[in-house]
Amino acid sequence: MKMLIIYTYPNHNSLNYAFLQNVIKGSKQNSNIKELQILDLYDEGFNPLLVFNEQKRRRDMHTDPDIEKYRQQITWADKIVFIYPIWWGRPPAMLLGYIDQLFASNFAYKDKKGLFPDGLLKGKSVVCVSTMKGPTHYPLIWLNNAHKTLMKRALFNFVGIKKVKFFEFGNMESPRGKQMKKLDKIYNYFKRLVL
Repeated sequence: MKMLIIYTYPNHNSLNYAFLQNVIKGSKQNSNIKELQILDLYDEGFNPLLVFNEQKRRRDMHTDPDIEKYRQQITWADKIVFIYPIWWGRPPAMLLGYIDQLFASNFAYKDKKGLFPDGLLKGKSVVCVSTMKGPTHYPLIWLNNAHKTLMKRALFNFVGIKKVKFFEFGNMESPRGKQMKKLDKIYNYFKRLVL
């Protein structure tokens, strides 16, 4: 298995970074994971802003040379792991900007007759590891599961990715948030992961 980790948090002295380290540690001890790439969007200086003008047209995003290396990473990966906080009920703007640019028509999906497009990323799988200040069940009860709906149905299923696993960790700023237990859970999951 070839795995791409997309990390989206601006501080390396953080719990999110600890989750990243545990994903890496578990993955490196897993004989099923043959290759591993890490994309830190903040360290990379990724520009999340969409630009459409006379030189950059929306219909040409799938061939934009400025993001070719990121398209190659997605094409290369069997499994894509996203690590990010949930802010205001959704992923950070940095990650959404990455998604806006990379999951473009004629790369991630192709329009066809009917309601749904042809997903071009079939066969890949995704794991989302997210943290939040609020209680674990806050997105489900208060926001009608908006985060998972956005990521799974509006994005991943749309581009052909059917196998999606979520870890939504709440109470992460609380001294009773069981952070070490949750870090161990992620480490053990990736240590035993199969495609």
